[in-house]
This record gives sequence, structure tokens and C-alpha cells, in this order.
Amino acid sequence: MAGGGGGRASAQRRAALAALITLLLLASLAFLLSATGTASAPNSAPFRLAAIRRHAEDHAAVLAAYAAQARKLSAASASQTESFLSISGHLSSLSSRISLSTVALLEKETRGQIKRARALAGAAKEAFDTQSKIQKLSDTVFAVDQQLLRARRAGLLNSRIAAGSTPKSLHCLVMRLLEARLANASAIPDDPPVPPPQFTDPALYHYAIFSDNVLAVSVVVASAARAAAEPARHVFHVVTAPMYLPAFRVWFARRPPPLGTHVQLLAVSDFPFLNASASPVIRQIEDGNRDVPLLDYLRFYLPEMFPALRRVVLLEDDVVVQRDLAGLWRVDLGGKVNAALETCFGGFRRYGKHINFSDPAVQERFNPRACAWSYGLNVFDLQAWRRDQCTQRFHQLMEMNENGTLWDPASVLPAGLMTFYGNTRPLDKSWHVMGLGYNPHIRPEDIKGAAVIHFNGNMKPWLDVAFNQYKHLWTKYVDTEMEFLTLCNFGL
Repeated sequence: MAGGGGGRASAQRRAALAALITLLLLASLAFLLSATGTASAPNSAPFRLAAIRRHAEDHAAVLAAYAAQARKLSAASASQTESFLSISGHLSSLSSRISLSTVALLEKETRGQIKRARALAGAAKEAFDTQSKIQKLSDTVFAVDQQLLRARRAGLLNSRIAAGSTPKSLHCLVMRLLEARLANASAIPDDPPVPPPQFTDPALYHYAIFSDNVLAVSVVVASAARAAAEPARHVFHVVTAPMYLPAFRVWFARRPPPLGTHVQLLAVSDFPFLNASASPVIRQIEDGNRDVPLLDYLRFYLPEMFPALRRVVLLEDDVVVQRDLAGLWRVDLGGKVNAALETCFGGFRRYGKHINFSDPAVQERFNPRACAWSYGLNVFDLQAWRRDQCTQRFHQLMEMNENGTLWDPASVLPAGLMTFYGNTRPLDKSWHVMGLGYNPHIRPEDIKGAAVIHFNGNMKPWLDVAFNQYKHLWTKYVDTEMEFLTLCNFGL
């Protein structure tokens, strides 16, 4: 037993000695690894190790995500998918093998794989950014389709495109343009981050158009350009709803403005000041007032939208320009804000027709016999507008009409009549001839001599119900080389 006890003691001593030797070896190894660091940072190896492991894991995750996206693309991306997965697998494997004892051996290999991962990710970034844009445009196509469907069911389509028939052709055109953007997103550029100087040059001739009808806007621009003596001095600022902006971009990218005319395409979202806290129009719409057409009411923010400009001509999208409009910048407004065609004759078309004069506030401020005027072609002196604080006056009127008791909020004309009451100068009648959308008996000589003809009324020239004797005055400015018009069955 004594011998057995001695054997066990000897074994314990040998085990203790082995443990001591092991500890000494580990301490020596730790010392050697730490010695590879700088003298000022004796513990840098663990931190460098952690950084390498983190970089490898991060790049592995990035490439794994790209691989997941690449699987959704066409078969042409199969090789790219394999590259993503291969390098991602290498990095994951290296990350799991990195330890203090292997850092010197694996650091070089890991950095090489990370370098390859960065190069591959950088090359793929542009393609995946394009895919993100395409997905966003797909969502826009769906949103437009659903909005038009709901509008048809509820009977809420704007009369400019719904009068006479369901606007299937216009719906088709918007969808075709959006699909073209989807098919080749990178070929349809967004506006440059810095707008061209022409957009803010007050020495040029500036127009504003608020519309969601890309075909109608193209006719306005084309007719004005052809009638102009100096087309390159005419600048059109087109404001539309965000969901229609891609369609406008495709149209004007494929069919650029003629003769050097400039077109700036804008969406409501490009104007940050248009929010519920600053605009009663936005607030009422957000509160559920579906009778307020946003695009129509944006005309009351012209000075805020274009702060560098001094004079702007407002055009409706259902007009055709037949004569150079540069003369409108020489019209003397006599210090007033607005110049427009007066529409009253006898007892007709006066303020009392458009505004509820049973309201005491209206009776105190306005004369029911005052002569009304028309939108379609208006000249606005933005400096006089700012001086007289017309936007603030419009805000007061909108707040007074929150319940729709002063005027029908679906019509923008009464708001204009009250905002510019006593501040409007009549335009000579040769500038603006109206009624081509409802009156079949306009004298041909009046039409021929007009600078602008206006298809106001329900019988718009892009609809089947348009008057045949007038329709050609509009269709001759349609760019029939745009293939989508034939595909969408426009009877032009």
C-alpha cells in the first residue's frame, strides 16, 4: 500500500510538472504574440484581431445580402450570385478560424478577401441602386392604377380629363410612360441637383402650369415654342403630383421641348413650405376635405415657389398658344397684381354668380356687381403680389371657407376673384379667346386672331366629344411620333 501511495504521489507530481510546463509555454506564446505589437501598444494584437474579425463578418453579411438580391434578378446574374456566395463563405470561414494563435497566418489572407469583397460590392452597388429605383417606380405604377380606379368608382376624376367619357386613353398613356421608366430607369435622368440658371433668370419669359395631364402640357409647350420669336428665352415650370412626375420625365426625355425651349418638371413635394402647419389648403386636404383640388390651388403660392422671379404667366393645360407671348411681359399692370380676361357682359358673369353673398363677411368686403374674370391666361406681377401679401389674404379666405359656405371649394376661380379683388387689370380680348370646350359658335376670325385659345368646358380636345371644328387646332401640336399615343388609341 505504501508503494501504491508513492506511485500516486509520483503521478501527481508528474501532472503538476506538466501543468507548469504548459502554463510556461502558454505564457511564452502570449509574450511572443504581444511582442509583435508596437512598443506603445503592447496589447494591440487582440484589438487588431477583433477589428479584422469584425471587418470580415461585416463584409460577409453585405455580400450575403447582395447574393439574396441577385437571386431575384434574371439568370444573367447567376455568376455574380456565385461570386457573392463564394467570397461571403470564405470570409465567414476565415472569421471562425481567426484566433490569437493564428492571427499572423490568417491576417494577410483575410485582408485579401476583404479587398475582393469591397471591389465586388462597389461594382454591384450601381446595379442594385437601379433595382431600388425600379421597385419604387413599380410601386408608383400600382399607386396610379389604384388611384384612377378609385376615382372612376367614386366619380371624383377631375373634369378636365373625365368630361364626356372615361379617360381610358390618358390612363393608358400614364401607365405606358411609367412602364417605359421601369424598363430603362437609368436612361431617364432625374433633374440635376443644381437647376440650370435659366430656371431662375428673371430676364427670361417664365410660365407656370399646374397639371397631371402630360399630353395636354406637351401641347401647351409645343404650341408656345413654335409661336415664339425667341423660343430659347421661354421657360415653362410644370408642377404635378409626385406620382405623375416619372411619366412627365419620360415624355420630355423622349420628346425634348422643341426649339430650345426650357421645361422644369416639379412635384408638390419639391416645395417644403407646403405643409399643414403653413397652408390651410394642405391642412383641409389632410383633414379629409376631398373637394379641394390641390394642383388647382397651388397657383396661390407662385411667389413662394419662384422667389427669384418678378413676373410669371399662368397657363391652364387646356390652352393652345397661337402667337408669341413675349408681349405679355410688356403689358403695364398699373401696379396691380393680376391681368386677366374679363368675362362679364350685361348682368352675367359677375361676382354674385360665383360667391355666396348671403354671408355677412362677403357682403362687407365685395361687390356682387363687380366684373368677374377668367383663368386660362393670367399675368402675375410677383413683386406686387408680395407687396400686397396676397398669399396671406388667400389663407384668410380659405380658413373662412373651411365648411364650403362662401364658395364651392372644388372651383378655384371664386378664391381668385376674392384674393385679387380690386387688384386685377383687364387684358385685351385678343390675348385670350375662351369657350372652345362648350361653345360651337365662336367666330372664326376671333379664333384666328387670338394669341391663346382656351378649350374651357367639358368638350376637351383630347376627348372623343370634342367639337370637330376646333379639334384640329389642338391636334396639330401633338407629337404623333410618340409611339404610346397609337398604343393607347388616341383618336388624333
